[in-house]
Amino acid sequence: MNTPHPNHDRGLEFDLSTLLSRRRSLGVLLGAGTAAALAACTPGTAGGSASPSSTATNTASAAEGTTAAASPSATSTVTRAFAECGVEIPEETLGPYPGDGSNGPNVLEASGVVRRDIRSSFGTSTTKAEGVPLTVTLTLLDNANGCAPLAGAAVYAWHCDKDGKYSLYDSGLENENYLRGVQEADANGQLTFSTIYPGAYNGRWPHIHFEVFESMSNTTAGGQVLAVSQIALTETACKAVYASFGYESSARNFPNTTLTSDNVFGDDGGIYQLATMSGSVAGGYTAALNVTV
Repeated sequence: MNTPHPNHDRGLEFDLSTLLSRRRSLGVLLGAGTAAALAACTPGTAGGSASPSSTATNTASAAEGTTAAASPSATSTVTRAFAECGVEIPEETLGPYPGDGSNGPNVLEASGVVRRDIRSSFGTSTTKAEGVPLTVTLTLLDNANGCAPLAGAAVYAWHCDKDGKYSLYDSGLENENYLRGVQEADANGQLTFSTIYPGAYNGRWPHIHFEVFESMSNTTAGGQVLAVSQIALTETACKAVYASFGYESSARNFPNTTLTSDNVFGDDGGIYQLATMSGSVAGGYTAALNVTV
């Protein structure tokens, strides 16, 4: 059985010693009237409001932790009930393996890190991480500007491989940099990564790390991060993926940590970071999340 990484997710005290991040207050939104106001802030809907059916579907999916079918519209695939105006993405730890220069290697200064497909290493190695395909779409929203799309912002995303190991850090992977990459948000504040489904290791719920920067140029400027957070993957998708070939260690580790017992997502059950997901093992999965900063 895999053992947890010795320093994994030691908390903000660990991260703040090496990286200055801006923390935001998390608004508490209650009541049906507030829910209606939140739905009105969702981008990509006619007149600034979501249809009752789409809002109800997304709310139920997030509350139950189930997968939701993706809409043909790129914007509508990232519509969520919980990531809205006034509710900024919770700030989380980078973990000990960010690869952004705050704890050892800095992949952000490497040529080739700006890419959509992050499955392969780049530079001196072209090793490809194998696993069930996963497409991750984030929509960045500017809370200070009425949840307008944060066009031109950048995201650095990284996660472990199917065995729960991190490139650049774990034994035998020091010269690999797969499952790491940077993308710039388009005019709608959206960006997409093509990757594989992360594995599960003891002590953590399956997740994807990310940092948000105001611009591409700021990704290499120390202290210029807007937000540091993580994406939680749904239980339904995890169970299906971890029952497939190649994820045997994840199948053993996954039952040991629940979403509510996780030391990152457990404070609020991950509701503000739980992705909307759809797909299958055979066809691959999609994960989408609105990120309000």
